[in-house]
Amino acid sequence: MSPKDFWIQILNRLKPTIRKAHFLTWFQNTTILRIEGSEIIVGLPSAFFQMWVSDKYGVKVLQAAQEINPEIQSIKYEVSPKLADKGNSEGVDVKKLLTEDDKKVRKVKNENEVCIEKGQSGEKICSKMLNERYTLDTFVVGKENRLPHAACSAVAHMPGGIYNPLYIYGKVGLGKTHLIQAVGSEILKNFPDHVIKYVTAERFVTEIIDAITKRNMVSFKERYRHVDCLLIDDVQFFAKKDSSQQELFHTFNELYENNKQIVITSDRSPSELDGLDDRLKSRFGMGMVVELLLPDFETRVAILQKKCEEMQVLIDPEILNFIANNIQNNVRELESVLKQVVAESQLYDKSPTIASAAEIMKRMNKAQKIIGYDIEQKRKNAFVARNAADIITFVAQYYKVTPEQIVGLDRHKEIMEPRQLCMYLIKKELGQSYERIGVDFSSRNHTTVINSVMKIENQLKKDLRLIRDLNAIRQEMGFSF
Repeated sequence: MSPKDFWIQILNRLKPTIRKAHFLTWFQNTTILRIEGSEIIVGLPSAFFQMWVSDKYGVKVLQAAQEINPEIQSIKYEVSPKLADKGNSEGVDVKKLLTEDDKKVRKVKNENEVCIEKGQSGEKICSKMLNERYTLDTFVVGKENRLPHAACSAVAHMPGGIYNPLYIYGKVGLGKTHLIQAVGSEILKNFPDHVIKYVTAERFVTEIIDAITKRNMVSFKERYRHVDCLLIDDVQFFAKKDSSQQELFHTFNELYENNKQIVITSDRSPSELDGLDDRLKSRFGMGMVVELLLPDFETRVAILQKKCEEMQVLIDPEILNFIANNIQNNVRELESVLKQVVAESQLYDKSPTIASAAEIMKRMNKAQKIIGYDIEQKRKNAFVARNAADIITFVAQYYKVTPEQIVGLDRHKEIMEPRQLCMYLIKKELGQSYERIGVDFSSRNHTTVINSVMKIENQLKKDLRLIRDLNAIRQEMGFSF
């Protein structure tokens, strides 16, 4: 059996254990380069693939290989750039490994597609598909939002019970849509035969206008009055829309009297809803009313950590603290800035820094004043490395060690890499001779410097983290790419 055929057998065993989208992304154009005794050398098209597959799927790959051949003891991952070449036949086209069942499009949460036939028109009423990311488990709970989360959890376990209606209000971007959709998803999980209707107030009004235009109000009423749970987002949009308010009032009464759950969100409390009929405001406030408050610093950091976990990225905690300290009023903006930081890091292959995060917030106009970092002052005092001492000082600051440790004789790993990187930068950016560089590093022999530079060059072919660190350092020191 050829190495490629062996790899296909391994992939077929991995396929059921990995989500299809991830399987197609990370194992496309991969193969076994060679087998050396009890070790398999797997080839991947880039350093990013190498890091990701080895970190996230290394254990699964080894287990699958040992199920086929118990003599396999270890797996090594190498970058083979030619696997990414168009037309290259060495890598496995994993799309060809999918069966017809695998290729079928599976909608998220099939239980959401509960349909019932109700009313005079015989129209089918179906649960609306809900965003799979919005669940009670993925909502980060802090002291300021513990009550809304607990109320949503209670409603999800006993819809139509004591918290009916459930009215959630708070400023923009604090998680109201997340919670209201999470309630629907959780009810569907607990009561698979329930029909859930999620709708924004704007959509509700649009459907009423369409029903009036087509003279089809009977169908509209049956669509909303025969559900088990009605979720209405941004109810403040009903202000000054009298016909829509009237229909909502009658729909509300119909569902409430039949013990059907109603969940509503708004940007203000029921009593502050200007332009709404007093009858509606009274009904909105007769159940459980909870307010989503601004998250404190610790909760904002926890939210960013949760988002990093979802995106499967690692960001320096100092950067997360910096973002959380500057984005205080909107959870959505927290996520937006984090996504930009991650995207820039991946696109430019450089590690994110507080400086780059500050520039992103300034560019996105997400913070009126950057706390803890003066962009304009930093620009005026921009660091430009002019000599070996400048490079040594900056790299030492970046890796949180001292210049004396870098030029000294300490051989610990956390010192060796910054030292070798300094030698590499001094050679590549300043063009100094190996002999001269050796003098600056405790009079080391020029062969030591050559080996250090070559080691960094080899690592840069496969070590994604080092590539990003180097790019970030070069940018911060004013070196052009």
